[in-house]
Amino acid sequence: MIKVTRLNGTETVINADLIESVEATPDTVISLTTGHRYVVHESVDEVVARVLAYRLACRRGPEQGESEGSR
Repeated sequence: MIKVTRLNGTETVINADLIESVEATPDTVISLTTGHRYVVHESVDEVVARVLAYRLACRRGPEQGESEGSR
């Protein structure tokens, strides 16, 4: 999941696995495989960076500081 800001200033969280395309038109438009489209403040590069960071975090697994008992 990635957090983005809509043009009206509200934050929303989008499932990064459903992103089909991200384009600058000049506003950034995120199109999902569900057919939903989001126009956001973030640039295309910012959205891509957030998706990459999300995927990297998923591969790393639980936080390093998390103890076995707190899972």
